[in-house]
Amino acid sequence: MKKYIKLLIITLIIILSVFLLVKSSSKVPSKEGVGMKISSPAFEHNGAIPSKYTCDGEDVSPPLVFEGIPENAASLALIADDPDAPMGTWVHWVIYNIPPTSGGLTENFPSDSKLDDGSLQGMTDFRRVGYGGPCPPSGAHRYFFKLYALDKKLDLPAGATKQQVETAMKGHIIAQDQLIGIYKRSK
Repeated sequence: MKKYIKLLIITLIIILSVFLLVKSSSKVPSKEGVGMKISSPAFEHNGAIPSKYTCDGEDVSPPLVFEGIPENAASLALIADDPDAPMGTWVHWVIYNIPPTSGGLTENFPSDSKLDDGSLQGMTDFRRVGYGGPCPPSGAHRYFFKLYALDKKLDLPAGATKQQVETAMKGHIIAQDQLIGIYKRSK
């Protein structure tokens, strides 16, 4: 009986070790390691998104500020999505090849697929390019604005999907941070 208990304990230790190894190896450098930060003067992290930036208001993009971008970053990418959507994660904004020196994105950012600074915008779940604001069917939803610093520009055409951008970014993310905003419709 003692042999079985000893074998069980060893097996559990091995399983736990493998789990921790896999989990730690899949982590991406975060702002703690590099100092990169995304914020907005329009709302605080985990704060309420003003209705101006939603379907209940002007539906314009909020201003975003990027700080602490790694010196070796060749480009930035931003994906904004809602994991609380009833049919699965809803994509609100995809923009990539943002110059690392941009400092952020302005309020009411243009919805052009190709921008003068070389940034490209991708397709959202609204089936259009450019920002689409929060418009939850019920309850409060969380909106994740995820910023990625990359060691290269992505070789993708304008209009790429979130999945295409995420695939192209694999192995090229050198830092990341996220800003979460909350929105609940009053109607």
